[in-house]
Amino acid sequence: MKIHEYQAIQLFKNAGMPTPGGEVVSELAQGLTVANRLGYPVVLKSQVLVGGRGKAGGIKVVKNEIEFKEHFVRIRALKIKGYSVEKIFIVPAIEIKKEFYAAVAIDNIKGDVVLIASAEGGVEIEETAKTNPQAIKKYYMNGQKTIDPTRWPEFIGSVFPDASDQKAATDILQKLITVFFTQDCSLAEINPLVKDAKGNWFAADAKVNFDDNAAFRHPDLEVLRDISYEDSDETEAKNLSLSFVKMDGNVGCIVNGAGLAMATMDTIKLLGGEPANFLDVGGSSNPAKVLNALKIILRNKNVKSILINIFGGITRCDDIANGILQARKELNIQVPMAVRLIGTNEKEAKEILKTVNIVSHPTMRSAVEEAVRLAKKSVG
Repeated sequence: MKIHEYQAIQLFKNAGMPTPGGEVVSELAQGLTVANRLGYPVVLKSQVLVGGRGKAGGIKVVKNEIEFKEHFVRIRALKIKGYSVEKIFIVPAIEIKKEFYAAVAIDNIKGDVVLIASAEGGVEIEETAKTNPQAIKKYYMNGQKTIDPTRWPEFIGSVFPDASDQKAATDILQKLITVFFTQDCSLAEINPLVKDAKGNWFAADAKVNFDDNAAFRHPDLEVLRDISYEDSDETEAKNLSLSFVKMDGNVGCIVNGAGLAMATMDTIKLLGGEPANFLDVGGSSNPAKVLNALKIILRNKNVKSILINIFGGITRCDDIANGILQARKELNIQVPMAVRLIGTNEKEAKEILKTVNIVSHPTMRSAVEEAVRLAKKSVG
């Protein structure tokens, strides 16, 4: 789950990190009241859950009320990567002396949490990573949740060479690490982390992503979710206990188990097709799951064939077959289907499918070949 900058800033503030303050608004009159209270210059920052807002003109420094009105109206009317700007975060302008970058993330290859920092923060940090990767420093947590005092001095000195900055930076970075772990984040980022002309430090921008798998531990964070950025089908699938991700292809997939689902999509690609989705109906045995899965998949007008690939275990093949029958009765299914059922109650499942003239393919490959052929035939 992603949250807006103003929400992330508040999260950092609650953790004791220095932030510039500010307030989020939707209307011009409300914004003028905030700006006049903060005092000019202020920064107007569009709140969208996509990147590139600065380049799109969604961030502006304004020096007076006239500029404020002009830029507020213009930013409010923007669409950034297809998303309307509904809210604007108004913050005091900072007289920046130096910008840094800091983030805590997960290194999936090493299986560890890593603190990433650089003395070259700001909007071009991605370019820095490409052209000057030695400027990006990494500190692996080694399974710990706090800084190791024996390894820390070398790291902090490599990013903050001025000894007078290291104490303040260490305090901020440890709090960033704490936020990451206590809130079950997948990313906690400050870009830029700034030092102003008076020597004060601020998390001038914030980005936080949460691990959805840990959402049950943080019901208080649910109010931060902006559902306008979430696919309605994916949201519905989640509520129905289905693991679903929409993709750009035309072969709809219903599979049990994440590993088999990934292998199925790889095979579709290998055989010249394009998967339309990831959909895992595993974890239990319930015909209604198949019905609900087909309802969601069939809403996608790009789907030209449906592949059902089940290796029965906990998810029984006969329950999947009964779900297919139920769907054929309740839904107007015009899309051709290829089915492969093997495993628990396989024989019973095949007998059920025979009643509606569906033959279960003997192998995954043959089922995928058929699904890809049907999709191409429909497009052709």
